[in-house]
This record gives sequence, structure tokens and C-alpha cells, in this order.
Amino acid sequence: MVDFSINEHDQKVLDEVDRMKAVIDEKYTRYYDIHEEEIAPDVLPEAKDWVHLPKMQMERMGQPGVTKPATYSMMSSIENCLGTGVLGLNQRMGGLGNAALMAQGTKEQQEKWGGQLLAMAITEPSCGSDSKAIETTAHLDGDEWVLNGEKIFVTDGIRAKGMVVWATLDKSKGRGAIKSFIVMKGTPGFDLAKKEHKLGIRCSDTAAFVLKDCRIPRSDLLGGKEAIAEKQGGDFKGLMATFNMTRPGVGAGGTGMIKHAAKIVIAELKKEGVEVDWEQGPAKRSALQDKLIDLEAQIESSALTVYRASWLADTGKPNNLESSIAKAKGGDVSRYGGQLAVELLGTVGITEDHLAEKDWRDARITDIYEGTGEINHLIIARALLSYGSADLM
Repeated sequence: MVDFSINEHDQKVLDEVDRMKAVIDEKYTRYYDIHEEEIAPDVLPEAKDWVHLPKMQMERMGQPGVTKPATYSMMSSIENCLGTGVLGLNQRMGGLGNAALMAQGTKEQQEKWGGQLLAMAITEPSCGSDSKAIETTAHLDGDEWVLNGEKIFVTDGIRAKGMVVWATLDKSKGRGAIKSFIVMKGTPGFDLAKKEHKLGIRCSDTAAFVLKDCRIPRSDLLGGKEAIAEKQGGDFKGLMATFNMTRPGVGAGGTGMIKHAAKIVIAELKKEGVEVDWEQGPAKRSALQDKLIDLEAQIESSALTVYRASWLADTGKPNNLESSIAKAKGGDVSRYGGQLAVELLGTVGITEDHLAEKDWRDARITDIYEGTGEINHLIIARALLSYGSADLM
């Protein structure tokens, strides 16, 4: 039976995460949102006051009724994203490239690069959500791969020590020829083009890179499989499977940001004497109270889709469809919930007096990266209707 209730110890850990984020909000979140040109330090000074938190997280594994790892991780992600726009006490956590390394890398590759922050470089000037249209090329020259192309919107591009770069061995072969390569910073021919300036998540660095005759060892092909697949997408299918856990994470992030915005709205309206009596029927509620209830319902439904996808992963069941549902729902809630939160606050909602307007801007990205809402809706349609890609053109 599916059960997303958590034990007392897990709840204490999540409460600590929430309190920790309140400290970050108070001292750093707005600062790094405004000063986008600055990169937050790897470890914020307040980290010393929260050394007990990792210990609490480790201790949870010995508790009765412990929440399964993936589901708990998503619960924690929702709390972690409350208002901060992916800013934490410790900025040295793994990136999307690390997820690909652990999912597709050889044992030797995991041992070599597992301890370093790795970004994922997929998007190109002419290739966004349609990953099979990648134009960055890789060809073998002796015992070295030579890469040429451009990559944009690389999350953690400045902070990361290296990247998992997607490239094609033969454009005529489609997705079966797409491989990923580990390219570390400092490699000749791998150059930073610019740091992006963005609408939201300004606490997170995003960059563009150029690869020009960039040579890397033959062994740096992720997974080591050089053959071009003729059917079923080959390594491309495996690479895309990486998103089956990161997409729920994106949904969790968007849910957390809007949950934070809702907290601000509820607190501010309470000051004005507006509260919701959850026991009252619709006929006795004001339009404002109805909107608050709707906002809470949207947040709860989004969280449940995230937990469902994570629970399937915890139980070893396929979750491709559910991961896309979680991502799509998180994106929908990020757009709707963020706008509604700002609307409910009135004119103060668009000022920097509160972080709600930042939550609105930050949450917008959850409908864009790691597969746009439109792409995930296509994935959902294909799964539910048993359609192939040609049927949805």
C-alpha cells in the first residue's frame, strides 16, 4: 500500500531543514538574487551551526518506520527549496552530471570523478528539449575524442569542476549515435563563453561554453560503449533514464518554492485579519479564502505526484510516466501558484519587501529545464495512449 506518512524522527529532520532555510532567507537569499554576478561560497558561515543535521539524517536509517530513500529525498527537496532558489549552506553537492555518472559511468569513472561537482551540458543554441537534435560532434582520432560545438544554459557551469557533455558521433544516425563525454575544466579547447543573467534562480550559476577541437582521452566516454546503436536509441535511452529521478526533483523544487510563497501570503493576510476556516463550506467563504484553499490544494497535489514517482523508484518499479507527470505538474503549479501568490499579496507582492516575487520568478524555471512542460506532456500522452513519436507530430 502506498503510504507517504513519515515517522517522528524524519519529521524532526524536515523541521530542522525548514529552520535552516529560514536562516538562509534572512541573511543571503535576497542578496545573491540581487548580486547575480557573485557566486556564493562553497560553505556559508552558518554551516557550523547545523553540523547536527547530517548526523540526524544518517541516524534516520536506524529508526522504525523510516521513509524510503527516494521518497524522503523528495520531501527534503521540497523543504530545501523553500524560498532560497537553490541556495544552501553547502554548495558542494552533486549536480546533474553526477547523476549521469552514477547511472551510466563505469566503476573506474565513478571512482575518478564521483567526488567532484559535475554539470550536464545538453542544450545548444539550436537544440533545446529535442535532445536528439544535438549538433555538437565527437570523432575518434587515435586514442582521443575530438569534440566541437556549443553548449548553453549549463546549470552550475561556473562552480562545476567538469561536465558531462552530450555529442553525436554521426548526425545521420539520429539518437543512436548520441553519447556523453566527461570533460573537465582546464581541458584545452573547452572554454567558458559567458555567465548567463536570468529571470530567476539567480542564486544558481548558469553558463555557456564552446568546444573547439577539444581533445579528451578515449576512456572519458561515459560508460565506455563506442558502438552506434541501430535500434532502440542505444545509450541515448539510458541517458534519458537519468531524468526519471531528476524530473521529480524539479517538481519538488517548484512545489517548495510555491509552498514558501504561500506561507508568506498566509502570514501577511493573517496580519490583515484574513484567515481560512477549513471547516466552513464554500457558501461561507470569501473569494480570497477560496483562492487560498485552491493554492494549498495545488501545492498538495503537486507534492503527491512527486512522492508517487519517488515511491515507484524506491520499490524498483518503472516510473518514466510518473516522473514526467511530477515534472509537468510541478511546472503547472509553479506558473499558476506563483502568480496567484503575488496576486493575493496585492501591490506589495511585486516589491522586494517579501520573497514572494522571487519565488514567482524562480519557480518559472521548473516548467522549462530538464524537459519543458510541453515535452513532458508529450511523454505522458505517448505512455497513456501507446503512441509513438510519429503519431504526435
